[in-house]
Amino acid sequence: MIRCREIGDADLDSIADLLTLGFAGRARSYWMQGLRRQATRKVPSGYPRFGYMLDNAGVPVGVLLLLYTARDGDDGLAIQCNLSSWYVEPAFRNYAPMLTKIAQRHKQVTYLNISPASWTWPIIETQGFRAYCKGLFFALPALSRPARGMSVETVAPDGRDIDGLSQAEVELLARHAGYGCLSLVCRTPNAASPFILSPVRIRRGLFAPPAMQLIYARGVADFVGCAGAIGRLLLRQGMLAVLIDANSAVAGLAGLYTEKRGRKYFKGPHPPRLADLTDTELVLYGP
Repeated sequence: MIRCREIGDADLDSIADLLTLGFAGRARSYWMQGLRRQATRKVPSGYPRFGYMLDNAGVPVGVLLLLYTARDGDDGLAIQCNLSSWYVEPAFRNYAPMLTKIAQRHKQVTYLNISPASWTWPIIETQGFRAYCKGLFFALPALSRPARGMSVETVAPDGRDIDGLSQAEVELLARHAGYGCLSLVCRTPNAASPFILSPVRIRRGLFAPPAMQLIYARGVADFVGCAGAIGRLLLRQGMLAVLIDANSAVAGLAGLYTEKRGRKYFKGPHPPRLADLTDTELVLYGP
């Protein structure tokens, strides 16, 4: 008897086995690290911690990971859900709609799909999702001129009060530093700007330089203004490029825009903004 139910703590080992089977390029340790992070993070009350599974006599044969986050919106608290890794064993694919139906049943939630394969784009759009990000801009920030008097600080996982940032921003930077991200504060005599970047794997092409992805900024314009200082810090760490979610080339930055990869979708009442991929699969599960 196949049933769809929430994933619990006792299911994590078997869920990791199933995902390892379904995603040949990922080691089991990759899945266990992400699941452990999901096990300890804050989740809005009333929503599943891990997601849902197809249960066949106690054995998982399908899985859809969900990452719920509460965000402060213009009209109050907004709930966002990153629809993450999905896999169903071939013999049980007829039951796959049970997963997607139960996962997207909350009308008040904004659902994100931030890593869709290109062949799934038409399918996602027929399900009511809209693209909010059409591509990626591969920036070379070290080619930008640093602003005079700007300094860059690194935030550790145990970061405390930071002048110029709200407590929520400090907690965001510290939490993501704990996930292995590079959390930074660019400071001038008059302002402080927070940024989060994460290592990223560039899988295509003969030349694949070490790169980071912009996970958080107050806005893309903030990153442009601090690009020179950030680029030189990254260059000292052997990082050349920064990937930025974009719908066109980013004015003020040297680089290349492409729509062959990087498309991201949403469905729900609160359209996401660019330059905010915090608490998504990109950081909880890593590169």
